[in-house]
Amino acid sequence: MASTTVFRLAARSTSTLLRPCARPVFRAPSLAAPKSLTQKSAFSSCAVRRSGGHEEETFEEFSSRYEKEFDAVQDVFELQRNLNNAFAYDLVPSPGVVTAALKAARRVNDYPTAVRIFEGIKAKVENIQQYEEYLEELKPVREELGINLKEDLYPEGTDSPHYNP
Repeated sequence: MASTTVFRLAARSTSTLLRPCARPVFRAPSLAAPKSLTQKSAFSSCAVRRSGGHEEETFEEFSSRYEKEFDAVQDVFELQRNLNNAFAYDLVPSPGVVTAALKAARRVNDYPTAVRIFEGIKAKVENIQQYEEYLEELKPVREELGINLKEDLYPEGTDSPHYNP
């Protein structure tokens, strides 16, 4: 297609490339929707608005959903995306979710992310006692997978990996 033809199409006032959104016209109720509302165009000049369906999710549903998502992880990107999503909520993920995340980190061979999971837990809990309870609960998994904590890797005062006393 020549550039002048594209320019002519774009310059027309009744261009078929971009169609304005069909705004619903409120009329007497009828069984069939107006044809203009049911037509689909290739291009539109407004965003599709899809809202609704934002039901509340229980903690058990949240946990089972994320356990399934971590079981299906195939690469580091998916693992980190799911971790970001799980930790974005105003709650601490259950030990089952953390176990699934740790196993996914092992499956994709991402040791640093496994260590960072415990840092995320430490940041999310309300106090150090809750963090210690998580560590106690997850100790068998940590030992099975060979995951150390940041506190074990860098003792207090040695936050930098390049620490040289």
